[in-house]
Amino acid sequence: MKQGNPHLILKQYFGFESFRPMQQEIVETVLAGNDCLALMPTGGGKSVCFQVPALTLPGICIVVSPLIALMKDQVEALHANGVSAGFLNSTQSAEAQYKLENDCLAGNIKLLYVSPEKLLSAGFFSFLKRLTVNLFAIDEAHCISAWGHDFRPEYTQLKYIKEQFPNVPIIALTATADRLTRQDITKQLGLANPEVFVSSFDRPNLSLAVRPAKKRLNVIYDFLNTHKNQPGIIYCLSRNMAEQLTQKLVNEGYKAACYHAGLSVNARSKAQENFLKDNIQIICATIAFGMGIDKSNVRWVIHYNLPKNIEGYYQEIGRAGRDGAKANALLFYSYSDVMLLRNMLGEGVKEQVDLQLTKLERMQQFAEATMCRRRILLQYFGETLVKDCGNCDICRNPPATFDGTLLAQKALSAVARMQEKASLGTVIDVLRGSRSQVIMQKGYHTIKTYGAGRDVPYLDWLSYLHQFLNSGLLEIAYDEGYALKLTERGKAVLFNAAKVDLVKFEPYAEKEEAKEDKRTKKEIIQDELFEKLRSLRKKLADANQVPPYVIFSDSTLQEMAQEKPTNRVAMLAITGVGMVKYENYGHEFINEIIQFVTSQQEQGNKVKGATHLITYEAYKRGLSLEAIATERKLNLVTVYSHMATLYEQGYDIDISRYISKKEYLAIEPVIAKWGADAKLKDIYEALGEQVDYQKIRLAISIFKRRNS
Repeated sequence: MKQGNPHLILKQYFGFESFRPMQQEIVETVLAGNDCLALMPTGGGKSVCFQVPALTLPGICIVVSPLIALMKDQVEALHANGVSAGFLNSTQSAEAQYKLENDCLAGNIKLLYVSPEKLLSAGFFSFLKRLTVNLFAIDEAHCISAWGHDFRPEYTQLKYIKEQFPNVPIIALTATADRLTRQDITKQLGLANPEVFVSSFDRPNLSLAVRPAKKRLNVIYDFLNTHKNQPGIIYCLSRNMAEQLTQKLVNEGYKAACYHAGLSVNARSKAQENFLKDNIQIICATIAFGMGIDKSNVRWVIHYNLPKNIEGYYQEIGRAGRDGAKANALLFYSYSDVMLLRNMLGEGVKEQVDLQLTKLERMQQFAEATMCRRRILLQYFGETLVKDCGNCDICRNPPATFDGTLLAQKALSAVARMQEKASLGTVIDVLRGSRSQVIMQKGYHTIKTYGAGRDVPYLDWLSYLHQFLNSGLLEIAYDEGYALKLTERGKAVLFNAAKVDLVKFEPYAEKEEAKEDKRTKKEIIQDELFEKLRSLRKKLADANQVPPYVIFSDSTLQEMAQEKPTNRVAMLAITGVGMVKYENYGHEFINEIIQFVTSQQEQGNKVKGATHLITYEAYKRGLSLEAIATERKLNLVTVYSHMATLYEQGYDIDISRYISKKEYLAIEPVIAKWGADAKLKDIYEALGEQVDYQKIRLAISIFKRRNS
């Protein structure tokens, strides 16, 4: 059977004019029958890399997905795009599974989503061999590796795919995998000389920020006030924390729900569905929530606590801004989180424990960084950013430095005089002259540096000690109750006065989050239209019982609000609007845009390029062109020009009321000779100055529409 054209399929089903970087190379590799491993950031378009080949090739694509929620979401999104897809999992009745299997055998399904457990269940490979399988896609492939951050033992048996279907290509996809994990993925799956594609991990639309954990609830309230009606996720370290935070938000009037593994299946499903459908704004969750959640309009992610590793952090913040529109990632950091996580990770196989502790230390270094956070993040994944990103808290508010040698000597002296047996918190208490029970019992109040830093606030000392750790003046003996130890470099500062530069501690303050509204009038109108379109999307989504982002993504709505498409051609030019979605929803969105523009014009707000739509509304009311000109206080020639534009753009205009067939046939040869984009004056003169300008303009619109 002949395969289709991937570019046409991309536009027809997904509404994109062209592939994103690396997508085309991956698609071509799969179409050539070769195995490959694709690493792309969340929101980078991984799904297209197997969905387009699945639709291009004859047969069916089997997608192995770890979570039932992901299957359901992606299948719903594919249905909205006009793609025949289905999923098999334990939530379905035997009758439903039987029907779907028959649809697969009949060739009615192009993509079938299954869990690893379903794939490996008795008799399932026999069922697959009755199908024409064109591709296996292994989503969230990092789960197959013991070196990955979310290892799942059941994934290790996926090597049987290659044994059973040696000639069917496999594409493994993940957003988070370091070099060791990548190698393990290809080995575990038994991929045959796979091409490895590593896309840029950079998500420039995602703003990064880290804040001290002190008074974080107040910071969250301030954050939410500047991100009204925007869906987001708050990740918490424990179930109790997630529940308590949810209750506090609800008490403040926010629409929030809790999600963690301790809740019943029904409670988790209800919370997730309400979040996906925009019935609630906020999910407070443990890491049990989110892997593969295909909600493109999440606008922010907050980490209430420090994540265990950079891979997990990157994957979790990647759930914001999947549609490419602006999004925010805010992380709260406290040293107590580090100690808690170290204790949690301290049990198990030594090799794995050591690995996880090392990853935690890298996460801690990221949180304590005083340089561009995106550069640190990308460097972790082996990618170098040449210059600072300009979209993280460090870049937006560059920290000032000062000579911190004396402060360093005070802290290092305290550590030494306590015989390198005190933890970070105790050192700060000694420097600030605390009279706590621990200090008094151990006699630390008698050492020379006791109270030597009482003029420096606690949070400032905490920041400085973290910097001493990052710059190698101190180290932590985790096996000695987290005691601080002097390094050789620290001794050089303490005894030889080697200079130390410190970054000045600054409390939470985002420059771009000023209270005053600095938007231009054009931006305000555009934002108002976006909200109108968002409301329409929610209405249509509820009517169709699907999440709003399945209708259109936020970035698509933002492009609509900017471009204001008011006809079929213009709407189909919007990114994310394919043929099926246009047929299903395009007319409603066009009408909403026209109504909004009309309302703005009536209020005296000029909306660029939309004045002809007001004329169209008057035309639909049955007014003559003369009456429209009088009502709108326009020149009659201008109204004729509006009618020509409307007809040219595909609006339902009876053009024969204003120019006869005989008149058009007399003008048409001259337009053909001079070109439809020629000056009206040239055509007017070529016609012997015997035809009115408005007739010429109408004739040009007919000519363009017939020859488009």
